[in-house]
Amino acid sequence: MSSLTPAVCSINDVQGLRRAPTFHPSLWGDFFLTYQPPTAPKRTYMTERAEVLKEQVRKMLKGKNEIPKILDLIITLQRLGLDRHYENEINKQLKFIYSADYDDKDLNLVSLRFYLLRKNGYDVSSDVFLNFKDKEGNFVADDIKGLLSLYDAAYLRTHGEEILDEAIIFTRGHLKAVLKSVESTLANEVYLSLQTPLFRRVRILETINYIPIYEKKAARNEAILEFAKLNFNLLQLLYCEELKEVTLWWKQLNVETNLSFIRDRIVEMHFWMTGACSAPKYSLSRVLLTKMTACITILDDIMDTYSTSEEGMLLAEAIYRWEENATELLPEYMKDFYLYLLKTFDSCEDELGPSKSYRVFYLKELLKILVRGHCQEIRWRDEHYVPKTINEHLELSRATVGGFQVACTSFVGMDESITKETFDWLLTYPEVFKSFTTIARLSNDIASTKREQAAGQHASTVQCYMLHHGTTMQGACEKIKESIEDSWKDMMKLYLTPTEKPKVVAQTVVDFARTADYIYKETDAFTFSYTIKDMIEILYVEPEVI
Repeated sequence: MSSLTPAVCSINDVQGLRRAPTFHPSLWGDFFLTYQPPTAPKRTYMTERAEVLKEQVRKMLKGKNEIPKILDLIITLQRLGLDRHYENEINKQLKFIYSADYDDKDLNLVSLRFYLLRKNGYDVSSDVFLNFKDKEGNFVADDIKGLLSLYDAAYLRTHGEEILDEAIIFTRGHLKAVLKSVESTLANEVYLSLQTPLFRRVRILETINYIPIYEKKAARNEAILEFAKLNFNLLQLLYCEELKEVTLWWKQLNVETNLSFIRDRIVEMHFWMTGACSAPKYSLSRVLLTKMTACITILDDIMDTYSTSEEGMLLAEAIYRWEENATELLPEYMKDFYLYLLKTFDSCEDELGPSKSYRVFYLKELLKILVRGHCQEIRWRDEHYVPKTINEHLELSRATVGGFQVACTSFVGMDESITKETFDWLLTYPEVFKSFTTIARLSNDIASTKREQAAGQHASTVQCYMLHHGTTMQGACEKIKESIEDSWKDMMKLYLTPTEKPKVVAQTVVDFARTADYIYKETDAFTFSYTIKDMIEILYVEPEVI
């Protein structure tokens, strides 16, 4: 899922010469084919102990009747990755929080309440923060904990909520100013929020980061802490099993296809997909997602970088036909990949079983949409066409970034609440997906633009903006960051809008947006995966010590 934007000046000039990309090799090799976390022999004990602790925590949650304590407990459970065990209890408490009276002069309380309710789909008004402004309309607050909570809450904003826009500017300035003077645990929390606001953090990575923070808190609950560690260690065992399965599939793909020029990133692909769908019940989704992401990445590396224009068009034609004898269209180096692609999709039908195998049809349609976009990009590249506006660019480039295909694939492995009607609706490219893919495309372009232009690749949205507005690269990137914020606001509004579609759809799209923010925060961490190697190691290799 690298940049798939149209070319203006390509090294592969018209029908071009093939160019071999230079991606760094896999950082993991066959490591996960044989690796088993040291906690594996304790799986039965960990499972049984976790069940005991789960019920202890359930009693705590049911027993809370004071709003400040309920808010603190639910947010703690969310950050530790334990909230999925208590959906009914949490929903009941949220209804109580929404309707009960509370101290509207307590900034920390008001901010936590606003954050938690909006995060869970309640469209509460941002006017609750007017109490914290003076007669001149300026915020008046100096409690660091309250400021931090307000900062995190304000990022659940939609368009037109100027008070939340102002709150972010106000709190960011104050938090930066006190960062070096507050005690270490709170300083760590402030630093993490300034890097990435709480709502935008990848949930499983937030769990990894928050367990040691929670462990240092004087007010920690030992049962919750132990349960969080056991829960993570059990997830880690499951993730490693999945990673072994997809690594075997990837290894076989490499044996059968010998595509030496593609990005060897199967571990990073599973890591990315786990960020969006981390719960145990999504195990099949993660496996299918990783395979789909691999296929999308290979298509990207072939059509966007390696193939000539004519070869790219032929591959697209073969994918439209989706039949073995379409290999007659293809150059030799593509044939084995094409056949492996067909075989992989056939095996997906077997994995899904009789009641869900119909969903593979939608996977094929998603891939056809993707290559149709690739073909248009090839035409733009060969004609040296530069889109006249960012919006024109995005009409194509956000649809071909791969995010739409991957997000839709996540639902293929889910339960029967995702119906045929849901999949038909997904193929219409709903607005919430456009918001997410705009975030993914623009974030990718900011992270990748210098490298891609240095390599003579195509004009991203950054170059498009620079060309038509006469700005510097830095100026264009700042403007595009504003567009990313606008897309988060669009997505938040859609997230809060009541719909007949399953709630998991909007929730999952937001989770994918979080992963895009993480992957492209500093650089293209998928392509340059050594930047996330330490976090991958923590997720798969390092259990929590209990």
